[in-house]
Amino acid sequence: MAVTIRSYRPGDHSAGRRLWVELAERHRVLYNDPGFGGADPGAAFEDYLTRLDLSGMWVADHGEDGVVGLVGLIMKGRAGEVEPVVVTESRRGQGIGRALLEHVADEARRRGLTSLTISPESRNVDAIRSLHAAGYDVLSALQLTLDLGRREQVGRQDIDIHELRFKS
Repeated sequence: MAVTIRSYRPGDHSAGRRLWVELAERHRVLYNDPGFGGADPGAAFEDYLTRLDLSGMWVADHGEDGVVGLVGLIMKGRAGEVEPVVVTESRRGQGIGRALLEHVADEARRRGLTSLTISPESRNVDAIRSLHAAGYDVLSALQLTLDLGRREQVGRQDIDIHELRFKS
């Protein structure tokens, strides 16, 4: 069954919120942080929709399953930021994320933007590999954290950058 990438519409709200919750739940698992996103992680989707720098949103519409993916474009001057990109778990690995990323890149080119950035979670190795395969191969920034909570490091993978070892 084919997937169509189209502009987000108000009728996509519940599907968008569901995808946002899936993204939050994935973060909870990756970082062993059951409180990520608060008691109602879908509420952050409502805040996202009101961002003044939100320049566009597109969904992956599956003929049988409805909306199975979402991508947004945030404006940062003459550059753009992809936030979020999410595909429902049952449809991952089918090229839907790649189609969403290609669509937002085409939109950015059409608007004359100079670059697109995206900030995957450092432990989301599948996402990082997918993004790299989609052409996101320039490391443009690092965000480092001092973990004061000393949370359990389940599923942590070390990463070497510039001959320094970092925890993910």
